[in-house]
Amino acid sequence: MLRASEKRSEVTRLLAQISAEYEAAQRGITGLAYGSAQHDFITTRMENIGSLHTQLQDIVGEGAIALVAEQLNRRSDPT
Repeated sequence: MLRASEKRSEVTRLLAQISAEYEAAQRGITGLAYGSAQHDFITTRMENIGSLHTQLQDIVGEGAIALVAEQLNRRSDPT
């Protein structure tokens, strides 16, 4: 069982990884690769996000998706 500080650290790590995977997928959309290679790359990133979300949900419960949305919104907020 994780202690509270370990849970916070793990949640922070998972959210950072989700953000990185999302950014990689976005870059894949505008990257130089086209066709199936581009599609495979983006699909892999989205599958990774799904797996990370599941891990996050195991720690924080149903609020995990709200944390993910908040993290991704924070990335796109210019302020």
